[in-house]
Amino acid sequence: MSKALQNTRNIGIMAHIDAGKTTTTERILFYTGITHRIGEVHDGAATMDWMVQEQERGITITSAATTTFWNYNNQEHKINIIDTPGHVDFTVEVERSLRVLDGAVALFCAVGGVEPQSETVWRQADKYNVPRMAFVNKMDRSGADFYSVVNQIKEKLGANPVPVQIPIGSEENFKGVIDLIENKAVVWHDDEKMGTRYELVDIPEELVAETEEWRGKLVEAVAEHDDALLERYFEDPNSITKEEMLAVIRKATIGMTITPVLCGSAFKNKGVQRLLDSIIAFLPSPMDVGNISGINPKNDEIVERKPEATEPLSALAFKIATDPFVGRLAFLRVYSGKIDAGSYVLNVRTGKRERISRLYQMHANKQNPKDVIEAGDICAAVGFKDLRTGDTLCDEKRQIVLESMDFPKPVIGIAVEPKTQKDLDKLNIALQKLAEEDPTFTVKVDGDSGQTVISGMGELHLEILLDRLVREFKVECNQGAPQVAYKESITKTVPHREVFKKQSGGRGKFADIQIEVGPIDEGETGLQFVNKIKGGNIPREYIPAIQKGFKEAMFNGVLAGYQVDSMKVTVLDGSYHDVDSDALSFEICAKMAFKHACVNAKPKLLEPIMSAEVVTPEEYMGDIIGDFNKRRGKVEGMENKGGARVIKAKVPLAEKFGYVTVLRTISSGRATSTMEFSHYEEVPMSIATEIVEKAKGKSEIV
Repeated sequence: MSKALQNTRNIGIMAHIDAGKTTTTERILFYTGITHRIGEVHDGAATMDWMVQEQERGITITSAATTTFWNYNNQEHKINIIDTPGHVDFTVEVERSLRVLDGAVALFCAVGGVEPQSETVWRQADKYNVPRMAFVNKMDRSGADFYSVVNQIKEKLGANPVPVQIPIGSEENFKGVIDLIENKAVVWHDDEKMGTRYELVDIPEELVAETEEWRGKLVEAVAEHDDALLERYFEDPNSITKEEMLAVIRKATIGMTITPVLCGSAFKNKGVQRLLDSIIAFLPSPMDVGNISGINPKNDEIVERKPEATEPLSALAFKIATDPFVGRLAFLRVYSGKIDAGSYVLNVRTGKRERISRLYQMHANKQNPKDVIEAGDICAAVGFKDLRTGDTLCDEKRQIVLESMDFPKPVIGIAVEPKTQKDLDKLNIALQKLAEEDPTFTVKVDGDSGQTVISGMGELHLEILLDRLVREFKVECNQGAPQVAYKESITKTVPHREVFKKQSGGRGKFADIQIEVGPIDEGETGLQFVNKIKGGNIPREYIPAIQKGFKEAMFNGVLAGYQVDSMKVTVLDGSYHDVDSDALSFEICAKMAFKHACVNAKPKLLEPIMSAEVVTPEEYMGDIIGDFNKRRGKVEGMENKGGARVIKAKVPLAEKFGYVTVLRTISSGRATSTMEFSHYEEVPMSIATEIVEKAKGKSEIV
């Protein structure tokens, strides 16, 4: 068992848009014998991009899971690969994939280098302590610069990149790589079938000096990570063997103190086999990652599970997908124990047993049925009644809760309605299925207008989801203009007394509370509720009702009906009536108190601010910066990158709708932009007044 586990790798491929993630994965599938022809992204024929929208747009939206095998040192190794999206609107797909991976390959474009989304995914990998190695792709492209990318990984990502290969030539002269560990040149033959054959040759004379310099740096980095080797290094740097180097690089990669860097061109079929060798050589197996720890829900004690089939079961559902043939598929990472098809497992969140009717090992969107899946593996299961992303599945007798995942809140919403009334139920079912799959997509009915509002991470995110409604669920929709997810907050602490009395013959309703509402204390989130009642002025059983009233009232602020994200409520005093008071009276009283008190607590409106980055030729810079200023943007910096200028700015989301089209016009289609959520900030008074007036007008019409 441990031998099989030692030879298993659970890896993800992560990068910025267009760095070549899916192309690289396609090559891996080809060289490992899973596919017999290579699908190209630009032809819309990539195996991993199986959604229609992915094939049309040439981008990855859902992270597809695949299992493949590779021979290294005459031993067969199993590799579970998850191909993650690069677009910032689908950041949740990257987040949930990293949560369950043991290692990752960070892909960088040899021309673009470290781009904004590369930084985002790198930070996410840091958050989940995922060891990684780097692959500098697209070495054949004009402007490719391997050494510049290595430098950017060091400076922008704060990593310790150590090249284990350097390129032979670049741009159209890129022929292969020099393996610094073997001290040999690796050359691929263009005339051979899809680059399957390569050979080790002597290092070209013109590169001997450069190779010696970089090999010296590699040997030095290796020696620094091992005291015994360090002593030998000072006596004779050439005495360190290939095996010793591989062992130390592996240990340091898993310990996240170095990042091995390789290079190649996936599209031109150069470098992928050596990348596969390095994945096995440097990235951890489930055994290297070690025990997983969680909490026993019965006594809140920390418990550990070893990555072995003999241990009690613990597994995490990291993705839910709807498959047209088998229904709801749950992607699971099994950390300990084993799952049998047809067996029952416990879902800790619901406390209910769930039957797993079928198990599959996935290959993109095709399924290979399995009878049993053991610790350390990734699989898909069918048959769950109630399962969400982040749920822990475990043995009923030996329970454990694994750390769940936090997902960012949606920042943009649009109102939708079916084109025909008969599709109303169909639309609701489809939206519910999409919301189950994607935790950053929410559906709610606006209380004032009765409209169904869907919210997501950006315009592209919602566009793809609406497209899926038509194609997968056959529901045509009318849609409203995009709406920004504003928030409200209060800035002043005020005291307030609220008395709720209602007499309607027989038993009435009565509640009386004295409270203080104000901004939250530092370090707290959501509703900070403090009960300072001494004695029995309000019976203890009514206090949770007051808290519930405030919590529900926070969904609709007093300014324009937007959610109040955080506030502090202190209950100071109050009174009750022996007959007329009950929990509902105090809940209603709390809701009224929220409305009346917040009006006096200097409420303000907050708006989402986005970090934008535009890469543009020099001549369009002035126009682009001028456009940012018109959009209330703050330009924060400019830098040169590969002959182009990079402008970084913070811009309110409300001003960014349709920006891609405007940018295309300003720059004759030559500039590109990326945008991700940064933080919330107060809306300027003049604009806030306009938003509040609009919101009031909307509710008056209703």
